Amino acid sequence: MKEHRGRLTKDGIRIYEQDDFAGMHAAGALAAQILDDIAQHVFPGQSTGVLDGLITQMVEDAGATSATIGYKGYQHASCISVNHVVCHGIPGEKKLKDGDILNVDVTVIVDGWFGDTSRMYVAGKLPRKAERLIQVTYDALFKGIEMVKPGNMFGDIGHAIQAYVEAHRMSVVRDFCGHGLGQVFHAPPNVLHYGRPGTGAVLEEGMFFTIEPMVNLGRPETKTLADDWTAVTRDKSLSAQFEHSVGVTADGFDIFTLSPGGKFHPTY
Repeated sequence: MKEHRGRLTKDGIRIYEQDDFAGMHAAGALAAQILDDIAQHVFPGQSTGVLDGLITQMVEDAGATSATIGYKGYQHASCISVNHVVCHGIPGEKKLKDGDILNVDVTVIVDGWFGDTSRMYVAGKLPRKAERLIQVTYDALFKGIEMVKPGNMFGDIGHAIQAYVEAHRMSVVRDFCGHGLGQVFHAPPNVLHYGRPGTGAVLEEGMFFTIEPMVNLGRPETKTLADDWTAVTRDKSLSAQFEHSVGVTADGFDIFTLSPGGKFHPTY
């Protein structure tokens, strides 16, 4: 099978081939397009369950497969995490209120390749403190991505994110991380969003992985609710997240999940 192409590093990270980038671009573009298209449906009074139903239909209409439906028993095509929910929020009857912020996370499979991305949305008027949180999280993601090039280390990515976030008196969640992907949903490495420069595995051309920092206005600690999925901030502070899937190129990075409509940031 194709996932056995290339080679594994001593850290168990798969090195993909040059023509594999096209498959990742196709999957990533669909995931990003779905997140573009869902934006018009985010408004006060809308339910997260309706949003997930629309996303499910978009995946089906594209002839793709949802990576999350059936994954470890999960039954939805998206995770929708509102306000103090850090990640893995389960769509349902909850209706959005004016000023709510939410992360929508979608992963699709296109011709065997996984496209995984998430971004922030706002229902109605964006509160000032939430606006600051979203901006810092957005900028932190790209601080991390800027460190992606052969010869750098995964600790360089985490350090760039952590240093930026903490300089703005916010905190990086440590309980969840990015991950390798390609023709599998989750694979080595674990991409930490904190750390020391010059530590961790060395980046090599052909590595594919996500960078997806979760940033809290308060403390970094989280807890998982009784549903075994929903992770929330322990102190009930607001949380935000942005996620891109990237590949390491000969001289830098390639982002597979760029927004076709330039809508990755909710207020740009």
